[in-house]
Amino acid sequence: MSYHVAVDSCTDLNDTLRNDPHVNLVSLTLIIDGENIIDDETFDQASFLDKCKASAKGPTSACPSPEAYREAYGDDDLEAYGITLSAELSGSFNSARVGEAMAKENHPGKQIHVFNSRSATCGQTLILLKIMECKNAGMAFQEVVDTVEQYIGEMTTLFVLESLENLRKNGRLTGLKAALVSVLNIKPVMSSTPEGYVFQLDKARGVKKALNKMVNHIGELAIHPEKKILGITQCNCPERADCVKRAIEEKYSFKEVIIFEAAGVSSLYAEDGGIVVAF
Repeated sequence: MSYHVAVDSCTDLNDTLRNDPHVNLVSLTLIIDGENIIDDETFDQASFLDKCKASAKGPTSACPSPEAYREAYGDDDLEAYGITLSAELSGSFNSARVGEAMAKENHPGKQIHVFNSRSATCGQTLILLKIMECKNAGMAFQEVVDTVEQYIGEMTTLFVLESLENLRKNGRLTGLKAALVSVLNIKPVMSSTPEGYVFQLDKARGVKKALNKMVNHIGELAIHPEKKILGITQCNCPERADCVKRAIEEKYSFKEVIIFEAAGVSSLYAEDGGIVVAF
């Protein structure tokens, strides 16, 4: 069945998803020291991470325009879906909703639903996979919407960051707390709330112990893991992601565990060495 899925660029895509004809990427813009970097297939992660480390101010991001979303929904009457960063973290969701209204002006009968992921990175990717699963099963538009919204309601996102510098530079963390974390090598285990905020779930001394705690928390939070895919986003740490994948597969019975490479927005927040899991 023909349909469109507009995904903002915090959705981490592998080559298969990137080349799928149903998927249209809507790019955010990364801004660092006055330079604009488009988060698309031209994004150079190594160069960006070097610029982040050298910047005193740190990077920020700008959400896509409503017009970009309007185009991504397709200039036709086919049904369309949008997937964005948590509305509590970015203006991308609001922009996608305005783009929806614009698309419906041109095609009044067009069915569009924008999903607030209440997540980021691989959490958004799992939502994309769920939409595609529903469509492959022959579901009609409203059944897809209801099924995916229920899926989002059951989803949890956890992450462990090697560095808190970008959060500190963006004013998301006090300088004192960032300094203490750096000096004491304390690594927080962060989690999403049902509304899409983030909070500290746990902490440990050192990234290895923090990742172990994160893996243990999966067992407390996962709902019917045997029926679901778990996604891992890694930022410039593929070997660390492989270790986390093995640990998860040894403890739990997820249908599948898939590793994705962080794109631009994911790299901004996860930073060098960051690991995100969603399930």
